[in-house]
Amino acid sequence: MQNIKSKLPNVGTTIFTVMSQLASKHDAINLSQGFPNFTIDQKLIELVHHAMLKGHNQYAPMPGLLSLREAIAHKTNSLYGSNYHPETEVTVTDGATQAIFTAIAACVSKGDEVIIFKPAYDSYEPAITLFGGTVVPIQLSAPNFTIDWQEVASKINSKTKMVIINTPHNPGGAVLSKEDMLQLEKLLSGTNIILLSDEVYEHIVFDGQEHQSAARFAGLAERTFITASFGKTFHTTGWKMGYCIAPKALMEEFRKVHQFNVFCCNHPMQYALAEYLKTPNNYLSLSSFYQEKRDTFLSLIKDSRFSYIPSKGTYFQLLNYTTITDENDIKFAERLTKEHKIASIPVSVFNLNQQDDKVLRFCFAKTDETLKRAAEVLCKI
Repeated sequence: MQNIKSKLPNVGTTIFTVMSQLASKHDAINLSQGFPNFTIDQKLIELVHHAMLKGHNQYAPMPGLLSLREAIAHKTNSLYGSNYHPETEVTVTDGATQAIFTAIAACVSKGDEVIIFKPAYDSYEPAITLFGGTVVPIQLSAPNFTIDWQEVASKINSKTKMVIINTPHNPGGAVLSKEDMLQLEKLLSGTNIILLSDEVYEHIVFDGQEHQSAARFAGLAERTFITASFGKTFHTTGWKMGYCIAPKALMEEFRKVHQFNVFCCNHPMQYALAEYLKTPNNYLSLSSFYQEKRDTFLSLIKDSRFSYIPSKGTYFQLLNYTTITDENDIKFAERLTKEHKIASIPVSVFNLNQQDDKVLRFCFAKTDETLKRAAEVLCKI
């Protein structure tokens, strides 16, 4: 056998796979991995079917179908007052994770430093490491996951190539404010630092808040890759369809990598999404839809021994279990799955040095029936 030196020697199976497999093995209610268990809009399925019947089954254009890029640019510019050009500043991707990977691949080189905020989506660090970058983590703490911008300023130096933000935040459910974005804009002003803004939950914000996209702020937009997900927005995570928006100079570098990574994305789905985006309510109604699910879930577990601060965005809710046990979150999550038949995600796996805040992440993108069954279990613990 050849002796392969691993580029990611410390990377194993993701916690999402581990917990979903455990849930399947023990026939547990799976509130761990972030995917809806309800049906998608039949209209969207029909649009894909129609595109297939029309013969759109071969390669799509490398940057994506122009009509879809036009729809993405129109949506973004209308919502955030930006001015992205569909031909040169929008690229359709195989999900947001591919967009994140490609942006990092295009910009990060050996010796570059990348600031990330932990707990963080677990794809960031491996991508940075693969391309020779150094991760500079800033640990956020439950329950509020607020950013100390003075700490961020102290981490910035001549080696800083990129900062990665995620709002609304997975797994914390926090949402960056306008003041946060202005602070970030001020910090990055006068530098060559690139911003990667992971905005896959942009349409899932609660309690009357507005999503503060990097596209709203001229000083950020000029240096930012924004990544987004149709899977999160339209309940189609298995389709792996997303996109990236960036100014022309950044997008040119992005596409150099994209064309040799996946080249292009699912063609008939692009036709369907282009048509589906023509009805803004298909995405503008998402916040109220998921807020109702969040509120339903929290009302059902209000008499449990778990404590919580209502999620401000995403379709995840963190529950604190300090009044139940002093077990670490990984052990407790495993025991809940095996003994109580409900699966969640331990948040420590996303933290610096596996900091354990005694919280578990539960996905409420489920049918009301599933949420009721889950709440019955949680209230008995």
